[in-house]
Amino acid sequence: MSENPLIPLNSCIKTEQAIKRLLASGETVVCVHRQSGKTRKVAFKALYQNSKDFWLNPHTNWEYFLPRTVAESLQLPIAEDAPRVGITREIIEFPEERSEEIEESEEIVDELETVGTVNLGTEYQRIEALPLSRRVDLLVEFKKRLDDLALKKAPLTEEKAEVLVTSSKDAALINRATLWEALKLGDEEARQFTQGVVSATREMVKSTARLVDEEIFQHELVKRLIERSNGAVVQHMTRVFLYGLSFLSYYNDQFRSTSLTNRIRIHFAKKYRRFYRQLLPHLHPEDVVLERVFLKGMQAVPEVEFHHCATGFLVHDIGKAESIEYHEGEAGYDRDIIVEHVKIGYQAIMNKTNYPRQAGLIAGYHHEYYGDPSGYGYFREYLAQYRKANPKATQDYCMTYELEPILDYQALAYFPAKVLEIVDIYDSLTDPLRRYRKPLEPLEAVDFMRKEFVEEKLKIDPILFDLFVQFLERRFAP
Repeated sequence: MSENPLIPLNSCIKTEQAIKRLLASGETVVCVHRQSGKTRKVAFKALYQNSKDFWLNPHTNWEYFLPRTVAESLQLPIAEDAPRVGITREIIEFPEERSEEIEESEEIVDELETVGTVNLGTEYQRIEALPLSRRVDLLVEFKKRLDDLALKKAPLTEEKAEVLVTSSKDAALINRATLWEALKLGDEEARQFTQGVVSATREMVKSTARLVDEEIFQHELVKRLIERSNGAVVQHMTRVFLYGLSFLSYYNDQFRSTSLTNRIRIHFAKKYRRFYRQLLPHLHPEDVVLERVFLKGMQAVPEVEFHHCATGFLVHDIGKAESIEYHEGEAGYDRDIIVEHVKIGYQAIMNKTNYPRQAGLIAGYHHEYYGDPSGYGYFREYLAQYRKANPKATQDYCMTYELEPILDYQALAYFPAKVLEIVDIYDSLTDPLRRYRKPLEPLEAVDFMRKEFVEEKLKIDPILFDLFVQFLERRFAP
């Protein structure tokens, strides 16, 4: 046995503080290939930047160790039963800086980049392996923890953030695993199969909504905890759920505590009418007013509908497959694959569960883009069929808060889906796991969205987008 035995990395990284110490120290990790036994030393920071929990990933070909003396010098907590490993072969060490000499070490980093950004992350295998009853129990446990935190009425602490992020992430994965299993069943059997998860999720979502406020959107602690997941899609689903709730809370607060409607009405003719005339060309220009944008006028989202929105935000991407890159990838953009995830999610929610129909419409309609050809979803297909059967019918409103008018084709869009559309696009543009393009900074993303999704082609709603920009500005204000 070596005089300086190696300790498995997962035996001495148990806290956030341990990670911070390793990052600050510049120490290297001993990487041992599971099959060949070859060894490499690579900077912990380089590995961590590619996957936030690489040492826990069962799908990589490498195992990771620290010399015991290093662990002790950094005062890392070492598990009492941690095995000790002696490696006698020569260990090749590479500096952290990029150079021609470190090409061999990049095989480890490259592998982590591939495995670490699998859509659903390594946590999905854990969730998928759980029996259905245990998945329900987890959701019930999360609800209790969230309710306990709500009673404390404390500001956002590490404990509160941890529970919010973990419960949101696991709830999304539980729903994804359960609904994909349900797709193999007949509709009625599937509804019975998913009922426990559906009921527990809806209750957990209500508890989450009580804790989430607009301030959570840019809280660094929440962002850091979300990034600990190594799945690109699960990170996205978690962020969109929490940030969608945050933005919707801001919207409600603005409507209830300020003269929001009057402010928008004052500037409507000069600032917004030109956009909405594109959507309502059959109306006289003077008839394109704020009340034509929002059927029954602009209004706050009541609590019951807020919870329906929250549920839809949580499950909006459950149709995505495990190993397909949806936005950017070496294989290029495959529209058929992109469209399919929305349809799978919509069908699963509407036909295989007893979730409120609002949740299904949010999942199915959040890429409609006001009918622009670049968008997709079932609504445009249904609307085309309706117009063919009713050639004299018109849609005299841009969006509706209520379910019935969108199902009756009185409006062009569903308000909760238009809210999610904006958050979804923004998150995709700023996603730190964008692999083939650099993630945009917040202001860059806003400029890009205004140019590409409002000015050049009207895809997202301009009034809601301006509210979202105000929401962001408050978050980033010094």
